[in-house]
Amino acid sequence: MKLKYILILLVATFCVGCDLEELPEATTSKGPIFGSESGLVLYTNSFYTLFNGKNLHRADAMSDYLARRESPSFITEGNYSAQVSTGWSWSDLRNINYFIQNCNDPKVPLAVRKNYIGIARFFRAWFYFDKVKRFGDVPWYGKALDVADTELLFKGRDPRSVVMDSVVADLDYACQNISTSSEPTRSLVTKYVAYAFKARVCLFEGTFRKYHTNLGLQNTAAGFLTQAAEAAKKVMDEGGYKLFDGSGTDKSYRQVFISAAPVTTEVMLSAVCDLALNNLNDANWYWTSGTYGDKASFIRTFINTYLNIDGTPFTNNPAYKTMLFKDEVKGRDRRLQQTIRVGDYKRTSGGVLVPSPPLFSYTFTGYMPIKWTLDDMYYDTRDLNINSVSIFRFAEVLLNYAEAKAELGTLTDADWAASIGALRKRAGITGGLTTKPTVVDSYLQSNYFPAITDPVVLEVRRERGIELCLEGFRFDDILRWKRGELMQMEWNGMYVPSLNTPMDLNEDGILDVAFYKTLPSSRPAGVTYVEVSPTIAGKPNSQLISGDTSGELTWLNNIPRKWTDRNYYYPIPTADIITNPKLTQNAGW
Repeated sequence: MKLKYILILLVATFCVGCDLEELPEATTSKGPIFGSESGLVLYTNSFYTLFNGKNLHRADAMSDYLARRESPSFITEGNYSAQVSTGWSWSDLRNINYFIQNCNDPKVPLAVRKNYIGIARFFRAWFYFDKVKRFGDVPWYGKALDVADTELLFKGRDPRSVVMDSVVADLDYACQNISTSSEPTRSLVTKYVAYAFKARVCLFEGTFRKYHTNLGLQNTAAGFLTQAAEAAKKVMDEGGYKLFDGSGTDKSYRQVFISAAPVTTEVMLSAVCDLALNNLNDANWYWTSGTYGDKASFIRTFINTYLNIDGTPFTNNPAYKTMLFKDEVKGRDRRLQQTIRVGDYKRTSGGVLVPSPPLFSYTFTGYMPIKWTLDDMYYDTRDLNINSVSIFRFAEVLLNYAEAKAELGTLTDADWAASIGALRKRAGITGGLTTKPTVVDSYLQSNYFPAITDPVVLEVRRERGIELCLEGFRFDDILRWKRGELMQMEWNGMYVPSLNTPMDLNEDGILDVAFYKTLPSSRPAGVTYVEVSPTIAGKPNSQLISGDTSGELTWLNNIPRKWTDRNYYYPIPTADIITNPKLTQNAGW
């Protein structure tokens, strides 16, 4: 036990990193760490903080399908600049590179060393993938900088192609050398997690190069997409995972996100919470509090993309625009009722189940998320959640496979059935499960992807948005599809048929909410009244309806969000460019 604590202390010493503008410090003897497998375990365990896994439940806070308390500063004109930019931090990379360089003690068998180097290279790929998504070209460092490496320390940015080729090389090494193929706690990186990550990376890069033609790299896009499909297929064929369906179509999807222990049939890697260790997350607090977090809820345009249960588009019904909330949520993809508060959704308060319609003390649109929240109100204050937060799950692998093949034009009916069809079957959808689509959905095309004419690509993108919502993929997807304009989409909400008329949102016989411009003198007890007047006390009101006396709710239209091509990358912080002028700034910043 004493030796274990000594090793932990030494790991902490080695992990004192530096940013690129700082000169590295020498470190102490390497023997206690690199001379035993237990030392390698301790060191590589320090890399897992890169995941920031407990916060992934709110990683889509900046996305096209969520209305929130405030417009994101990144796309609010005049609110973001290189002076306030963040993310140009490199200490984690030095820790990883230091390990890779020094994991060479012959007292540890070669296969064991390769396993842990594979884990380290997985995390180096994770580090660099995050940097490329954020900044584009970045300097590649394949070793830990020493005190004499001043030329490397202050070099310029390497081309994206160089960095991403290096990322894929790291992942190839990880896939080939990580020895563990299955790990029961789902808290450690395995061989098939590495393959899943390679599929994610290659899909991102392949589509980014395909649609960002200004890079001049579109001729290399197919190669990345092919690698994405191959890596995903490796997991599908050999990984031993499957979609969890043990709780039926009404509950299985959400069970993956509210379970305390990872649902091991589907979850490949997870940030596991532990009550005994006080290692918890804040999902309930974030998604139910009117004062904490972003007060985020879905917009109606996105909710409209959920299919009917028979697999037909909901928007084929000409009455969809004026359909009441209580009606529009019926007969739909079962994931809808497992993603937002609808119908007979109930929560526990003091051991008693109580009806829980959307709360307009929280939501601006009426579409209030429940995907990550536990149904006991006990968890609603502070960081008390015990549910694990998935980092990789098999559903994403299926989506990556389907999209890569669709973009290549090689997706077969069998591929469709094994991926998109399987996901929709788990969601209770009955139609279109075995053959790929042949007809373009005009609503999806016109509102989201006007340049896409292939119905297969459109439907894969629909499925990805619905299946992976609130899991941190959406902004990255918007970037790689070159659809940043979606970030300007109106934040619209449920349809209000008339003012001053209380609505029963969940049909339990209790009136829930009414909208007004002039507050009526007589008001039923228990009803929340929301003002939608153009101005309140002489100031513009952010909560409106689209028509004079009826229409969709809208939120924060008075604060314009603006997307330009510069927003496909973040600016390098000014202080770092002052320190190293060779870096140069991203265009437009």
